[in-house]
Amino acid sequence: MATDNLVQQWVEKLQIGIHGTRYNNIFKTAEEIVDSFEKLELHDIKKPKVGIVGEILVKYHPGANNNLVTLIEREGGEAVVPNIMDFILYCLTSDEYRKRFSNVPFLPAAVSKLGVWYIERQRDKVRKVLAKSNRFRTYGNIYHLAEKAKKFVSVCNQTGEGWLLTGEMVELLEEETPNIICVQPFGCLPNHITGKGVMKELRKCYAGANITALDFDPGSTEVNQLNRIKLLLAAAGKG
Repeated sequence: MATDNLVQQWVEKLQIGIHGTRYNNIFKTAEEIVDSFEKLELHDIKKPKVGIVGEILVKYHPGANNNLVTLIEREGGEAVVPNIMDFILYCLTSDEYRKRFSNVPFLPAAVSKLGVWYIERQRDKVRKVLAKSNRFRTYGNIYHLAEKAKKFVSVCNQTGEGWLLTGEMVELLEEETPNIICVQPFGCLPNHITGKGVMKELRKCYAGANITALDFDPGSTEVNQLNRIKLLLAAAGKG
């Protein structure tokens, strides 16, 4: 597949150059990446978008989620995975938000806020590159994501993936990705609460929301996970 080949080419280039890349060249590289994908030939095939949210390891690591992205694509869907930097920023904002409601010292909260400001300032440059693209979607900053989550949970909800999990689901639903798989390790109580706990309310507020929870455990069979995914995509097709 041309897209997969191009992804692999860029991964190899970035692995070779990441240690020697100058800071100012990073955003030029981002432009080159976007431009190379813009030139790919597209087929006029509409696939249901499937967002993946949940516990950080299972969400991103193919070894932990049985190659979930590949499985979704094989079954006829288009996987949409929120960017990993949001999780880092979510962790950085924890002291800032807790400072408003509890006895968190001023210095840690101030340092966290400064760190978020600096990272978001750099991400603004990447957003500008993505905004010019016809094929890539851009993304808001972490505070916009927090505002989306506030409609359903408190930003002091920081157990597991906390309010970030809710914020990502809301963002996907508002960006025409009504099909969502919420993944977590079996027995991960915090994410069962922060994930499954908001699903009913999200379905109530967003017409067409098609959300399912998927547990990953060494003792669970891949057949069961595959069947859950097929049911989700079947419901997406009816929608």
